[in-house]
Amino acid sequence: MNARVETDVFSHLSNQHLDALEEETIFILREVAAAFERPALLFSGGKDSLVMLKCAEKAFGAGRIPYPLLMIDTGHNFPEVTDFRDFRAQELGAELIVRSVEDSMARGTVRLSHPGESRNVHQSVTLLEAIEEFRFDALIGGARRDEEKARAKERIFSHRDSFGQWQPKAQRPELWTLFNTRLAPGEHFRVFPISNWTELDVWQYIDREKIALPSLYYAHERDVVERKGLLVPVTALTPPRDGESVEQRTVRFRTVGDITCTCPVESDAATAADIVLETLTAEVSERGATRMDDKTSDASMEKRKKDGYF
Repeated sequence: MNARVETDVFSHLSNQHLDALEEETIFILREVAAAFERPALLFSGGKDSLVMLKCAEKAFGAGRIPYPLLMIDTGHNFPEVTDFRDFRAQELGAELIVRSVEDSMARGTVRLSHPGESRNVHQSVTLLEAIEEFRFDALIGGARRDEEKARAKERIFSHRDSFGQWQPKAQRPELWTLFNTRLAPGEHFRVFPISNWTELDVWQYIDREKIALPSLYYAHERDVVERKGLLVPVTALTPPRDGESVEQRTVRFRTVGDITCTCPVESDAATAADIVLETLTAEVSERGATRMDDKTSDASMEKRKKDGYF
């Protein structure tokens, strides 16, 4: 697509629907504040949680967000993202709680099968420990239905039992934006205010609201290797294997998470507007194009969610 065509496409791309999505998200964020005693907003410093934080700022005002921000850190997160997480929380005057998988490992509640195993799946244990520590009764997350088929099955107010588990066949109906928030002792909710957004919506909103993001989301030069149809970043945690050829390519990350399972895609997109246009032609979901942990089986995400994952 040449520059003239891109400009014409972008100028004719409506973003009026973003007002309705934003309104719904703000309504849900306020509903959580009203319905629960000890909620928290899951905040990684990634694009979806930054969009949610922007909506929370609009809902309550800077410095007045009525619940803390919670980050479950694997210890293998990109430093650009964790640094931005700290900066944004401080900028808003929000309370930031960080709990680490490494602390769970020290307690013996997380045990790796080998030193190189990805810690991503083990976040569930640390998250459930944080819920018990702070007695959280609702956790607000940035998951969207378009990301992955297990997430497409989940309600906006997703009930979790006393073990933190999600039961797909025991979800509560959500009719006319009426939510059943009753909880038995030990239970909690995961709440997803941007469930109805798409990746395109997120990037249009980032562009419209001029939301600052970690630099990883935009085009940059990086050493990578091709592995199982993905571009794996070459880092101390993900070194090249025998026989693999290291190449420097212009890439960006569509989603960011644990270094050991998150891959970039080739891209020259240097602005949010560029990414909007690029997303229009994307044929693979962001998780399908970038996450090694979703490649283990067709039901890998659903299994992790049943075990307490985000």
